[in-house]
Amino acid sequence: MYEQTLYKVIEPIKPQVIKRLNRYKKWEYGYNKEHDVIVISKTGKIGEVYKIQNLRIALPAVEDAYKRSDKKLEQYWEVFPHRPELKKIKTIFDWKAYPETFKQNLHDYIDNEFKRREEGFWFYNKGVATYLTGTHYMYLQWSKIDVGRADFREANRLFFIFWEACKADTRCYGMCYLKNRRSGFSFMASGETVNLATISSDARFGVLSKSGADAKKMFTDKIVPISVNYPFFFKPIQDGMDRPKTELAYRVPASRFTRKKMDTNEQIKEIIGLDTTIDWKNTGDNSYDGEKLALLVHDEAGKWEKPENILNNWRVTKTTLRLGSKIIGKCMMGSTSNALDKGGRNYKKLYYDSDVTKRNRNGQTSSGLYSLFIPMEWNYEGYIDTYGYPVFDTPKQEVEGIDGQKIEIGVIEHWENEVDGLKNDPDALNELYRQFPRTEKHAFRDETKQSIFNLTKIYEQIDYNEDLKYSGVITQGNFQWEGGIKDTSVQFFPSKQGRFFVSWVPDVHQQNRYIVKHGKKYPANEHMGAFGCDSYDISGTVDGRGSKGSLHGLTKFTMDGPPNLFFLEYIARPQTADMFFEDVLMALYFYGMPLLAENNKPRLLYYLKRRGYRGYSMNRPDKTMYKLSVAEKEVGGIPNSSEDVKQAHAAAIESYIESFVGYNNEQYGSMYFQRTLEDWAAFDINNRTKFDASISSGLAIMACNKNKYRPVAEVIKEKVNLNFSRYDNKGTKSKIIIND
Repeated sequence: MYEQTLYKVIEPIKPQVIKRLNRYKKWEYGYNKEHDVIVISKTGKIGEVYKIQNLRIALPAVEDAYKRSDKKLEQYWEVFPHRPELKKIKTIFDWKAYPETFKQNLHDYIDNEFKRREEGFWFYNKGVATYLTGTHYMYLQWSKIDVGRADFREANRLFFIFWEACKADTRCYGMCYLKNRRSGFSFMASGETVNLATISSDARFGVLSKSGADAKKMFTDKIVPISVNYPFFFKPIQDGMDRPKTELAYRVPASRFTRKKMDTNEQIKEIIGLDTTIDWKNTGDNSYDGEKLALLVHDEAGKWEKPENILNNWRVTKTTLRLGSKIIGKCMMGSTSNALDKGGRNYKKLYYDSDVTKRNRNGQTSSGLYSLFIPMEWNYEGYIDTYGYPVFDTPKQEVEGIDGQKIEIGVIEHWENEVDGLKNDPDALNELYRQFPRTEKHAFRDETKQSIFNLTKIYEQIDYNEDLKYSGVITQGNFQWEGGIKDTSVQFFPSKQGRFFVSWVPDVHQQNRYIVKHGKKYPANEHMGAFGCDSYDISGTVDGRGSKGSLHGLTKFTMDGPPNLFFLEYIARPQTADMFFEDVLMALYFYGMPLLAENNKPRLLYYLKRRGYRGYSMNRPDKTMYKLSVAEKEVGGIPNSSEDVKQAHAAAIESYIESFVGYNNEQYGSMYFQRTLEDWAAFDINNRTKFDASISSGLAIMACNKNKYRPVAEVIKEKVNLNFSRYDNKGTKSKIIIND
């Protein structure tokens, strides 16, 4: 049975604290530092706290929730009928012409709509009090889309709650939304653009997309129609054409059309214009450079292809949303992802730079945005029931969908059937994953033709591992010398901040084993497995980044443990290089296995020798001892730079993937390290510097199969001259024949 993990209700604040502050309406809209929650309530009261993608959001307290019916099964969202007498009133000028008795009948209705727009709306949905933000209410009740009125979907409700938190949080520049196709983002973003623009003065709202033509289409086909169909009391007077092509300009503020203002006798000429515009720009790195924006909509941000670059554009447009350190505007960014080389890689970086759990000392993410991913099963057309919830699992009895059609199977089964049908077409399968992803990994799938390895097998393993992520297959932690005394024995301690990820440790009697030969220590478990390492020599770099140190452990075909298993992954860059070297040494010592490392960066190897562990550093397996250089004899290692070594290294990974990764007839492989699998998927043999995990894992495979690379001694066969004599047997005596 499907278990939703998109959000959960948490209790980070004591109930008595909520009750006390609710009594005096003390909860302020925005980020509450004391309780580390973002309050999106505008009533001074809060209720439940949602945790959506690690963002803690305090909703308003339930008040005056609307019931469509007293029967639970008849409670769901439906658009409220629009007052027919308002159809002919297009502007405030038309309103002024009507008699006061007519207006009095509409005052409460109009005031109530403004309240819902500002504070949001509660309604009962199948017996559950359900909150819509004001923006979401405006989208459902007043925004016209291509099919008429938008359906209520639980996925969109959570999207708008998350977006409201982004608006409320003064540390945040907006959202980076990783979506599935046909999820309604373009219409929701268009609805929010019109909603904000019609209550903002002296403001500019901008639209960008993967091309100028796409931005224009969003403007003319979505934003303008939504604006045109707003009721007069929400819609300011508009300059220029009714349906403009490039810019939508408002003059008269809708925020003035409250009951109080409509009861006054002020003259139309006294109404001050908004001076607010909505426009779009052609796609480019410098689009909107130098502007000041209240809202920037970034549609299809994951599809910017060269020479355009979404990362470069965001660096520019980010400055349009702030004045100094003060954030004055927000960005609503959303997209599916193209293949990595077609814009997807830049969007992937931007998305992961928006992780709310990774903040700088100013409390901001690296990008300034907050990332949100909603899996496809939450928002897939044809599988949403009357109450706006997905039918995840195949129902025992058919369910009526929100579109009136019957739903006979669950969306998960439907998606799996699609996947099974494309097993023999890897590129089509990966395109399906990108368009309708169930995980973030699916969303950033690459094209198979871009990889030298079998991406189908790699992605099969990644998907399988995703289902295992909560089963405790991998333990995170650190190695430490017992009692802090070096060269004694090493112990492994689980820790969420650990740099090591392990899936297997040997039995206690096999740990910390070594032998002494000629006064030197050698690993005693070489028959069980080996390590590969991609090291670095310099602790710091100018930009503060630099490549990471990478270490992988792999077992051989052995009876003393699981065969051909990658049991350890380490991809980190501690504060100093010596800390990294000591981490590597402790892992080698604990497992009692040797190491094959690159000697192009030899500090690690000299560190091992200096500590008395030269015997743990393997010599390059492709040369005999007498052909090693002086340095290679001294510290070991292999120069992973020659073309022969590069090809052997890539072939080693390729062979391992074909044999032990993905689905192999009866079962899946036991390669559980996602970062390494993803590194293999993106590996470029002509530009290997970025692929630390691939380098070290490939060296581990070579170390475990060193016999394959052992040079065969050249045998020179000399001709043997047997020198048989020949005789002439004519006559009575034979005579020897002498050759000239």
